[in-house]
Parts: sequence; structure tokens; C-alpha cells
Amino acid sequence: MALRGSFTSLVSTTAPIRYKKPSKAGRDYVDHVTAVVPVQGAILDRVLDAACSISPGGLDRRAYGRFCAARMKTAWGRRHQRRFALVEGADLLASAERYDLAGTFEGRAVRICGIGSVFTEPSRRGLGHARVLVETLLDRAAGKGAEVALLFSQTDLEDDVRSGFEAVPLTDVTLDVALSRHGAPMTMVRGGEERDLAAIVAMGRARADPFRFHLDRDIDLVQYAIIRKRLLAGLGSADARQLHFFIAEEGITAAAYVVVSVAGSTWTLEECGDRDASGARVGALLQALIAREPSERRPTIRAWLPPRFLPPQLTIVSAAPSTEIMMVRMLGAAPMLPRLSAGDVLYWRSDVL
Repeated sequence: MALRGSFTSLVSTTAPIRYKKPSKAGRDYVDHVTAVVPVQGAILDRVLDAACSISPGGLDRRAYGRFCAARMKTAWGRRHQRRFALVEGADLLASAERYDLAGTFEGRAVRICGIGSVFTEPSRRGLGHARVLVETLLDRAAGKGAEVALLFSQTDLEDDVRSGFEAVPLTDVTLDVALSRHGAPMTMVRGGEERDLAAIVAMGRARADPFRFHLDRDIDLVQYAIIRKRLLAGLGSADARQLHFFIAEEGITAAAYVVVSVAGSTWTLEECGDRDASGARVGALLQALIAREPSERRPTIRAWLPPRFLPPQLTIVSAAPSTEIMMVRMLGAAPMLPRLSAGDVLYWRSDVL
């Protein structure tokens, strides 16, 4: 799909801030003047060198740099994504990515500040640098009207950064697909194209409407999510990953779709949609993909499925708390009450940023 859109930058966060951190002795406190700055120019290479170790898909440094640059060329990435660093003089203390998202909470449109790829050099951990960076970004976002924060967390993220956030209850399921002995189902299947994005957005909004919390996934965000997964497949080691984006169509209109990442014998259903509430076309798409290679070993299929959504061709073999952590927090005095339950949230794996 072609990359589209015009450039609109995020607000820079360049004003110096003061904070206190423990001295090396761990007893006295000293003042340090630091700045939270957009990552660009010479500092970009330093940040990418450091953050590459937590890059998605295990990309090497060169591939990770291309991955980051390509995302920023998308319509959504140019307007809504920015990387920031906490610096003290010439020293890089911590870095993170900030995402400007739109969503719905309790039936009301809200602006959301997403924080991901939080990184602190190992030698500087335990000094509160990442927390200072995250809190500064959230304060600035709240001042611009954001009401909700999302934190996308790797497992080794320092505990103080997670303070005030609550984990969103997401479940990894392993699926079995029932196959017909007569082969692939009679479904019109083709590769997804840019012209399908409007139909995909419409399917997603209809599916998301009953949930307390979900993103507002417009055309640019859906395109960004698919391109991001394609980049991970294309920039990784040869044949390590593939991405399948397929449509079931009626006439010339997309009636259902699946986005599936393939790594060896494991398939990850990144997202899907169906105009039929039962999801029967999604099940038929997965049947058709598996039937393309009848001699191959049946794949293990993993997914986050929306609550109360299970296509009739699918069976849940196992379920466990997700290994990918997403946390939520209200930006303001009022907490998120009642807390979000598993049935309150619709969130696709492809939107983990």
C-alpha cells in the first residue's frame, strides 16, 4: 500500500525541568537540570543504538533504523508519533516514543497519550530517569487535552514507571480451525488493498461500539498498523517472518478481512473484521489460508479476540494472560472507576505500539 498524508508535527517538549535523584551514596539528594527533547539529528543515532535491544521482531541495528524511519513516512506516523529523550548536558538518560491516539471511553470521545519503547541505559537504571521522562510527556499531553494514558511495557520496565497505571486485562488464546474434508471453503478471497481500508474501518467501528474502551481506528491508523507489521516481516532475517493481509469480498467490497503474522509454524492473528456479527467469513478466510498448503503442518494460531467473538469454524484450545503488557491510567484526579474488566476492552494486537 502506498504511504499517504501530509506532515503535521507534534508539539516539542524542550523546556528544561528540575528533579531530584539520589546521589551515588543513596542517601543525599541533589538537583539536576535536565531537558526532555525531541529525538532528531545527532541524538537520534544514539537513541536508536540504545533502543535497538528492545526492538520488536529482534531487528538488528540497521534494520531497526530503517523500520523507525519508514514508520515516520506514513500519514499516521508523521502526525501522531514522536520519539523523545531525557538528557542532561550531553548525557542521554532515557528515551521513549509518544503516540497521539483517539479513542472512546464510557461512550465519550477522548484523546489518548500512548507511551512505548521506554528505554534506560542499564548503567543508569534505578535512578528514576525513565519515570521523569514518562511523567513529563504525560503532563504535557494532559495540558493539550489528553485524558487517558496507555503504557506499552516490556517485561523489564522499571517498576516506578508503571506507578499509577493498571494493566489492561488482555488474553492470549490459541485457536484450532476446523477444516472441511472437501478442501477450501467457497469464499472469494484476495489480497487486501488500500481501497479496502474504508470498509475495514467501518467494520471495526461497528464491532467496537459496545465496549467501554477502544481506539478510534481511522484509515490512517489501520494502514499504519498493517505497514508496521509488513516492515517487521520485510526487514527481519530472510524468510523469518511473513505477513498475510487477505479480504473476503462480496461484489467488489470487502466483507471480512484478516491480518496474520507468520513466524515458522506459528500464526498470530493481528486483527480481523467481519460485517457478519458471527465472524463466519473470518473463519472461512483462515480455512482458506490453511488449505492453500494442505501438505504442510497445521499452524499454531494465536490471537487476542474481542470478547464474545468466536467464528463458528474456530475453537479455543487454550487461554492465558497476554505476554504483551498494556497499562492504562486516567490523566487527572479522577481514577478509572470501575476498573476495566476483560469484557470492557476491544484492542487489537496490531495496535500495540
